[in-house]
Amino acid sequence: MKIVEEPNTFGLVNKTQICFGIHVGFFFSPIFSVGRLNNPFMAQGNRLQPKVAPSPVSGPAHLHRLAGKCFSLIESLYKYEFCPFHNVTQHEQSFRWNAYSGILGIWQEWEMANNTFTGMWMRDGDTCGTRNRETKVILLCSNSSKLVQVSEPSTCVYSLTFETPLVCHPHSLLVYPTLNEKLQEEWDEAEQARYEGLITEQGYNNLLRDIFQDAGLLKSNKVTETVPQAEVDSGKPNSLQKCQEDYQKQSEEIARLRALLTQNNISFESQPNEQKGAVTVPAKDQHLRGDTGIFDLL
Repeated sequence: MKIVEEPNTFGLVNKTQICFGIHVGFFFSPIFSVGRLNNPFMAQGNRLQPKVAPSPVSGPAHLHRLAGKCFSLIESLYKYEFCPFHNVTQHEQSFRWNAYSGILGIWQEWEMANNTFTGMWMRDGDTCGTRNRETKVILLCSNSSKLVQVSEPSTCVYSLTFETPLVCHPHSLLVYPTLNEKLQEEWDEAEQARYEGLITEQGYNNLLRDIFQDAGLLKSNKVTETVPQAEVDSGKPNSLQKCQEDYQKQSEEIARLRALLTQNNISFESQPNEQKGAVTVPAKDQHLRGDTGIFDLL
């Protein structure tokens, strides 16, 4: 005799005794059926198989205490289970031998707007047609931690509402305080550069995304590779600070050259090149066009 657990239509768990001596259990009648997760005879490949590993725990430190815990909600014939910083799963509460159980998303990254965490994204869930299932978890204030609502706004994209007292403080979901001192300084520099017009709005947003990826708040798509030494020594700006330093040096060099030309009564305005038939635009009329992110002085 062996005791196994099976889910019923009411979300409760019953214990059923199955006799293996006369192979009755292999018929899987409605009385003896077991769910996919609990069925010891089901091939391992048919059980829940995550596509990727969860991202590391990140975000507000006071929310890290939710890691390792799970919260469930039963709606209609399905039980939904949300495990913060791990995954979201769905289990059909049925006597059917092949009752559905699936992964609706695996923890990957935060959604942020205006210096505020607005949701947790669980992606790379089970295959759904030509895409993978994914879930956005919205955090709301409450006097207890619980999963309160599940919906499917669009096909294969789910929305979960999770209430917890951990987000009731007005500053509990601010992004800036979760960054280390170095990344906070980079954000301050980006803000100052945008204020001074040294970078465009798109360039500013790109810098913020890099900062959030370095902090582990967003999943990084960067490909780690060895940079040739020649590129390292080329002096090409690779950070906002270096860009500003290069800009200052180039400005000083241009001023020095113009002063030198003026001392020798040489005009520094470019003149048409009649031999080659090309016309060079005067330096004062040269400017960059289009959105190039960080401005560069050529």
